[in-house]
Amino acid sequence: MREDKQLLVITHLSQLLDFVTGIGGFIVPLIIWLTQKDQVAGMDIHGKMILNFQISLFIYSIVSIPLIFLFGLGIFLLIAIGLLALILPIINAIKVSNGELPDYPLSIKFLK
Repeated sequence: MREDKQLLVITHLSQLLDFVTGIGGFIVPLIIWLTQKDQVAGMDIHGKMILNFQISLFIYSIVSIPLIFLFGLGIFLLIAIGLLALILPIINAIKVSNGELPDYPLSIKFLK
């Protein structure tokens, strides 16, 4: 296995494609993880973290849609989800470039 911090950083930052394409923030990290998990050190752990985070964000978004009709609470949740989807990949990409382990709070562990 080889070490490739740049690919790990790119994998974290590729989540931002959600803001451009809608689903690219899930597809691109999934493809990178599936093709590189056996070749790049740490890719398996990072890929699982990213995919768990993306799946969790999707579930939280689906749950918040009906809450829009309940006093508009869902709008605030969608704004919070959008901010998390924007800020956390950038913070974790910086952590990875510094050699630290990333952290995605509120992620449900689907892939272990």
